[in-house]
Amino acid sequence: MSKQIDISQSIIYPKWFGGSASCMAALVSHPLDLIKVRMQMEHGGTKVGTLNTCIRIVQAEGALVLYNGLSAGFMRQLTYGSVRIGLYETLKEHTKANNIPTSPPVLGLLAGLSGFIGAIFGNSSDIGNIRMQNDGSLPPHLRRNYQHIFDAWRQIRHQEGWKAFGQGLWPNGFRCGMMTSCQLASYDSFRGLIVATAEIHDDHPGLHLSASFLAALVATTLCSPIDVIKTQLMGSSNKRGIIHVIKDLTTSEGMRWVFRGWTPGFVRLGPQTMATMILLEQHKRLYRNFKENTDTQIISL
Repeated sequence: MSKQIDISQSIIYPKWFGGSASCMAALVSHPLDLIKVRMQMEHGGTKVGTLNTCIRIVQAEGALVLYNGLSAGFMRQLTYGSVRIGLYETLKEHTKANNIPTSPPVLGLLAGLSGFIGAIFGNSSDIGNIRMQNDGSLPPHLRRNYQHIFDAWRQIRHQEGWKAFGQGLWPNGFRCGMMTSCQLASYDSFRGLIVATAEIHDDHPGLHLSASFLAALVATTLCSPIDVIKTQLMGSSNKRGIIHVIKDLTTSEGMRWVFRGWTPGFVRLGPQTMATMILLEQHKRLYRNFKENTDTQIISL
């Protein structure tokens, strides 16, 4: 005799779902990430906009260059993306299991911790990503012509030593903690707010799009200055401290550097955030359907 049960609440999702969804989203966001890095690495001179930067890159180096460093981007998402999302979901589960209210401040703390830990795992990939994306903008005699992330790691280790992989770790960790807090915690908070005020179904695609768009707006704005500093530290082989970078940027262009690359950052982060969250939901839906169908068939035997 068959027996139908609801096991959806007991399903434990694989922790690599976050990295997988992030990698898929990177296919959309990587070109804009490269444009953002190029804009943030500029020193002095006339600043050009996002579109002009894109046109200049394509005219000088070809359209395919927009995907320079894609292997590093994938590696970053497989490390940083997997850890931060997986750990955040785990911490949320433990919080709910202990009857602790998941208020926005609590979610922000959990997401911030997850992002900081994720940054530790993804820092070397982040360095390789930035180096590969910025390589084409350097004078020919300074280019490293990295073939892929493993080649970038090999060259960095050979030329600068193992310590180079720790460059920008603290600002990157702080930035990733804040980014994850703004991104994931804001997404959950906006999602709950929209459901409560608009009386929309919790699984409605429009809900996911709206909540992730608002989360991307918050994350891009608050993390912009930290992102610029991180890019400056990781993109150069010159050993400079955070204070030195801030002083140089402020001296050369005032406080405008705080939002340097904000537009491509938002254009990148908006689609990337929306794609990541929607793809993550689809990962869960497909896995949930598979598990429910499989377990129901087993129980029916």
